[in-house]
Amino acid sequence: MYGVSKSYLPGSWALKDVSLEVGRGEFVFLTGPSGAGKTTLLKLLFAAERPDTGQILVLGRNIARLGGGAVPALRRRVGVVFQDFKLLTRRTVEENVGVTLDVVGTPSREARSRVFNTLRQVGLHDRRNDLPVALSGGEQQRIAVARALVGEPDVLLADEPTGNLDAELSIEIIELMMAAADRGTTVIVATHDRSLLERYGRRVLRLEGGHIAETAGDSGA
Repeated sequence: MYGVSKSYLPGSWALKDVSLEVGRGEFVFLTGPSGAGKTTLLKLLFAAERPDTGQILVLGRNIARLGGGAVPALRRRVGVVFQDFKLLTRRTVEENVGVTLDVVGTPSREARSRVFNTLRQVGLHDRRNDLPVALSGGEQQRIAVARALVGEPDVLLADEPTGNLDAELSIEIIELMMAAADRGTTVIVATHDRSLLERYGRRVLRLEGGHIAETAGDSGA
């Protein structure tokens, strides 16, 4: 990302002249106060928004120049955990997690095995036949994490993935994401949780007022 700016209202910048580089297999925390631009930055990386200025390269593709048909192909390689989960209310837990594999045509037997194993990793394999409405907020959050991880994406973007979880579950979820980074997935996690930043010696990017105010921690994977 080089010289990226994004505005939603005249004279008000969600991001202003932001440049950063995250390597393959790197795990990065993104932090800062509410309204600092964290969610906007993640949306730009997912091609849910386009920058007003600057260049964004994700998996070698320039987001600003992607045609409409190229966006779905890129998104199939990017896992996302949204703040509002975006679960399909009329689909079971198993179906919600498996939707990513359905899109890329994963054979049914393999898909079911991968969904079950991923649900077991987040401690919800026994709820796989339930609808999201039957789950607590924390359980729904873990389903969203499982959905993002099951496709073994090249890039994983997570917006407050532990916001509704207790300390023990938060650590488990972050360590699942770190394991994905160890396997080569590039991971960016937006969080307000300072205890997670302090627990892990990973690189931290701090956003303030649409600018990167500081970086800290290990710059490697």
